[in-house]
Amino acid sequence: MKPVKYLLLSLLGMSLHVSAQTVVDDAWVRATVAGQPSSGAFMHITASTDSKLVEVKSPVAKTVQIHESTMKNDVMSMHAVPSVALPAGKTVAIDPEGYHVMLMDLTGQIKEGDTVPLTLIVEDSKGVKEAIEVTAKARALNSMQMDMHDHGAMHH
Repeated sequence: MKPVKYLLLSLLGMSLHVSAQTVVDDAWVRATVAGQPSSGAFMHITASTDSKLVEVKSPVAKTVQIHESTMKNDVMSMHAVPSVALPAGKTVAIDPEGYHVMLMDLTGQIKEGDTVPLTLIVEDSKGVKEAIEVTAKARALNSMQMDMHDHGAMHH
Protein backbone atom coordinates (compact mmCIF):
# COMPACT_ATOMS: atom_id res chain seq x y z
CA MET A 1 0.00 0.00 0.00
CA LYS A 2 2.82 2.44 0.80
CA PRO A 3 4.34 2.36 -2.73
CA VAL A 4 0.95 3.31 -4.22
CA LYS A 5 0.60 6.24 -1.81
CA TYR A 6 4.11 7.48 -2.68
CA LEU A 7 3.40 7.06 -6.40
CA LEU A 8 0.20 9.11 -6.08
CA LEU A 9 2.00 11.80 -4.10
CA SER A 10 4.80 12.01 -6.65
CA LEU A 11 2.32 12.15 -9.54
CA LEU A 12 0.40 14.90 -7.75
CA GLY A 13 3.66 16.81 -7.27
CA MET A 14 4.50 16.44 -10.95
CA SER A 15 1.12 17.75 -12.08
CA LEU A 16 1.44 20.79 -9.80
CA HIS A 17 4.90 21.50 -11.18
CA VAL A 18 3.76 21.21 -14.81
CA SER A 19 0.84 23.63 -14.34
CA ALA A 20 3.15 26.38 -13.02
CA GLN A 21 4.37 27.42 -16.47
CA THR A 22 4.51 31.16 -15.96
CA VAL A 23 5.98 33.09 -13.03
CA VAL A 24 5.14 36.73 -12.30
CA ASP A 25 7.45 38.75 -10.03
CA ASP A 26 7.51 42.31 -8.67
CA ALA A 27 3.97 43.24 -9.78
CA TRP A 28 2.99 46.81 -8.93
CA VAL A 29 0.48 49.48 -9.93
CA ARG A 30 1.03 53.22 -9.96
CA ALA A 31 -1.10 54.95 -7.31
CA THR A 32 -3.48 57.65 -8.55
CA VAL A 33 -4.93 60.95 -7.38
CA ALA A 34 -8.69 61.29 -6.84
CA GLY A 35 -10.55 61.42 -10.15
CA GLN A 36 -7.60 60.17 -12.22
CA PRO A 37 -9.11 57.95 -14.94
CA SER A 38 -6.20 55.57 -15.55
CA SER A 39 -3.06 53.98 -14.18
CA GLY A 40 -0.39 51.53 -15.21
CA ALA A 41 0.52 48.04 -14.00
CA PHE A 42 4.06 46.70 -14.21
CA MET A 43 5.77 43.36 -13.51
CA HIS A 44 8.31 40.78 -14.66
CA ILE A 45 6.99 37.66 -16.41
CA THR A 46 8.95 34.45 -17.03
CA ALA A 47 7.31 31.63 -19.01
CA SER A 48 8.75 28.11 -19.07
CA THR A 49 7.62 27.60 -22.69
CA ASP A 50 7.30 30.00 -25.65
CA SER A 51 4.11 31.88 -24.83
CA LYS A 52 2.49 35.28 -25.08
CA LEU A 53 0.57 37.57 -22.78
CA VAL A 54 -2.75 38.06 -24.58
CA GLU A 55 -5.02 39.73 -22.04
CA VAL A 56 -5.13 41.28 -18.57
CA LYS A 57 -8.25 41.82 -16.45
CA SER A 58 -8.81 43.71 -13.20
CA PRO A 59 -11.91 44.62 -11.20
CA VAL A 60 -10.47 48.13 -10.56
CA ALA A 61 -10.77 49.15 -14.23
CA LYS A 62 -13.57 48.93 -16.79
CA THR A 63 -11.00 48.65 -19.60
CA VAL A 64 -7.59 46.97 -19.44
CA GLN A 65 -5.21 47.04 -22.41
CA ILE A 66 -1.64 45.97 -23.08
CA HIS A 67 0.34 48.93 -24.47
CA GLU A 68 3.80 49.54 -25.82
CA SER A 69 5.72 52.79 -25.40
CA THR A 70 8.18 53.60 -28.16
CA MET A 71 10.60 56.46 -28.70
CA LYS A 72 10.92 57.76 -32.26
CA ASN A 73 12.64 61.05 -33.16
CA ASP A 74 12.69 62.04 -29.46
CA VAL A 75 8.90 61.63 -29.25
CA MET A 76 7.43 59.05 -26.87
CA SER A 77 4.30 57.38 -28.20
CA MET A 78 2.08 54.67 -26.79
CA HIS A 79 -0.25 52.27 -28.56
CA ALA A 80 -2.26 49.13 -27.74
CA VAL A 81 -0.80 45.78 -28.82
CA PRO A 82 -2.61 42.43 -29.19
CA SER A 83 0.01 40.51 -27.18
CA VAL A 84 3.52 40.45 -25.73
CA ALA A 85 5.89 37.60 -26.66
CA LEU A 86 7.20 35.60 -23.69
CA PRO A 87 10.16 33.55 -24.96
CA ALA A 88 10.82 30.35 -22.96
CA GLY A 89 12.99 30.97 -19.90
CA LYS A 90 13.48 34.70 -20.61
CA THR A 91 12.16 37.27 -18.14
CA VAL A 92 10.13 39.95 -19.92
CA ALA A 93 9.82 43.33 -18.20
CA ILE A 94 6.41 44.97 -18.27
CA ASP A 95 7.55 48.48 -17.32
CA PRO A 96 6.90 52.19 -17.99
CA GLU A 97 9.46 52.39 -20.81
CA GLY A 98 8.24 49.44 -22.91
CA TYR A 99 5.29 47.10 -22.69
CA HIS A 100 2.91 47.93 -19.85
CA VAL A 101 -0.66 47.31 -18.78
CA MET A 102 -3.05 50.27 -18.89
CA LEU A 103 -5.89 50.27 -16.37
CA MET A 104 -8.49 52.66 -17.82
CA ASP A 105 -11.86 53.94 -16.62
CA LEU A 106 -10.87 53.21 -13.02
CA THR A 107 -13.67 52.37 -10.60
CA GLY A 108 -11.97 54.45 -7.87
CA GLN A 109 -8.72 55.93 -6.64
CA ILE A 110 -5.76 53.56 -6.21
CA LYS A 111 -3.92 54.65 -3.08
CA GLU A 112 -0.31 53.89 -2.18
CA GLY A 113 -0.21 50.55 -0.35
CA ASP A 114 -3.47 49.24 -1.87
CA THR A 115 -3.42 45.77 -3.39
CA VAL A 116 -4.80 45.48 -6.91
CA PRO A 117 -5.93 42.08 -8.25
CA LEU A 118 -4.89 41.31 -11.83
CA THR A 119 -5.67 38.26 -13.96
CA LEU A 120 -3.12 37.63 -16.70
CA ILE A 121 -4.13 35.42 -19.62
CA VAL A 122 -1.08 33.71 -21.11
CA GLU A 123 -1.31 31.56 -24.25
CA ASP A 124 1.35 28.96 -25.05
CA SER A 125 2.55 28.02 -28.55
CA LYS A 126 -0.12 25.27 -28.74
CA GLY A 127 -2.91 27.78 -28.11
CA VAL A 128 -3.54 26.65 -24.52
CA LYS A 129 -4.52 29.59 -22.31
CA GLU A 130 -3.57 29.87 -18.64
CA ALA A 131 -5.09 32.38 -16.20
CA ILE A 132 -2.62 33.69 -13.62
CA GLU A 133 -3.94 35.54 -10.57
CA VAL A 134 -1.57 38.30 -9.44
CA THR A 135 -1.80 40.78 -6.58
CA ALA A 136 -0.02 44.04 -7.40
CA LYS A 137 0.94 46.54 -4.70
CA ALA A 138 0.20 50.22 -5.39
CA ARG A 139 3.36 52.36 -5.26
CA ALA A 140 3.71 56.12 -4.86
CA LEU A 141 2.72 58.43 -7.69
CA ASN A 142 6.34 59.39 -8.38
CA SER A 143 7.47 55.76 -8.95
CA MET A 144 6.77 55.93 -12.68
CA GLN A 145 7.93 59.53 -13.02
CA MET A 146 11.22 58.63 -11.35
CA ASP A 147 11.64 55.70 -13.72
CA MET A 148 10.88 57.91 -16.72
CA HIS A 149 13.20 60.64 -15.45
CA ASP A 150 16.04 58.19 -14.90
CA HIS A 151 15.37 56.66 -18.32
CA GLY A 152 15.57 60.08 -19.97
CA ALA A 153 18.76 60.93 -18.12
CA MET A 154 20.42 57.83 -19.59
CA HIS A 155 19.85 59.11 -23.12
CA HIS A 156 20.95 62.75 -22.74
